[in-house]
Amino acid sequence: MAKFKIATPAGASFTVAGGGYDDEMAPLEGIDAEIVEGPIDEDGFIAFAQDADVVYAKGIRFSKKIVDGLPARCRGIVLGSVGVDSVDVVAATERGIPVTNCPDTFIEEVADHAMMLLLASHRRTLEQDRMVRENRWREGRPALLQIPRLMGQTLGLIAFGHVARAVAKRAKPFGLRVIAYDPFIEELVMVEHGVLPCSLEEVLSQSDFVSMHAPATPEAEGMLMEKHFRQMKKTAVFINTGRGPTVQEAGLIKALQEGWIAHAGLDVLEIEPPGDNNPILGMPNVTLSAHTASASSRFDPARKRHVGRELALLLNGKWPMSCVNPAVLMDSKLRRWQPISMERGPNS
Repeated sequence: MAKFKIATPAGASFTVAGGGYDDEMAPLEGIDAEIVEGPIDEDGFIAFAQDADVVYAKGIRFSKKIVDGLPARCRGIVLGSVGVDSVDVVAATERGIPVTNCPDTFIEEVADHAMMLLLASHRRTLEQDRMVRENRWREGRPALLQIPRLMGQTLGLIAFGHVARAVAKRAKPFGLRVIAYDPFIEELVMVEHGVLPCSLEEVLSQSDFVSMHAPATPEAEGMLMEKHFRQMKKTAVFINTGRGPTVQEAGLIKALQEGWIAHAGLDVLEIEPPGDNNPILGMPNVTLSAHTASASSRFDPARKRHVGRELALLLNGKWPMSCVNPAVLMDSKLRRWQPISMERGPNS
């Protein structure tokens, strides 16, 4: 039996089952630790984790009940994702348990995907494809004669974390003017990226493209409502590669149905996967992908190695790199070994 037990629910997260834990274990070389799979029900996992030194959170929601049931010896809850909505972070903070995520692993992929949705929505790629396949060749050009050129239009970013900054960098060569709203980021940071700081109202009313990047925090849940879509241009395109629950979907559906906005490019939805009764699935003015923005051949190995590095730090008694509730660290028994950037966390 290993000295340290890393408890995790059975099964994979994000990807198909199988493959083992070689990537996670690589950074743990030299540490007498073992990743052990346990039950996926709340009571079963709580009982299983009573001798756990750290928890690798995947596959299930780590509710307040599970977090409160973890032993005092538990040094942290480690996630292999950017989002932390699968863990009750408030409960973990109350228990003094650090929660870590992967804030800087999939930035480039998500930014690429956001630009893909922007360009595909603007140039009506799906409509053009259908016209060709349905022998409506001559309809393609007249349809595009109704939209403006991309150069000179305005892209508005809601939240200005790492992904939004990468999107801004990609948008500049296309000739887009970029503005952003984020009450948690210094305006000087935006200016350094060539982005104009604005209020939410200014972003909504001025932008030809609105790209949502707010994290799935309790404060951001349902952030964009019907009233916000009413403030947007009738010709505007709404992009969301962040989190579905940050948008009240009923308001977005109404905006698309009644022509308050022109189009939406969505990688995320309020409920995933969507039910057959979701009107969005039948809308011709929506471009969809299946919450795949972060996916690439690098996805699994990179995030798993990041998980392994965080596990190794915690088991060595050190502060983790990507703590989303850093207030607990000062009162923990873990040692501070390097400055921690306050930009780390769920708004990344």
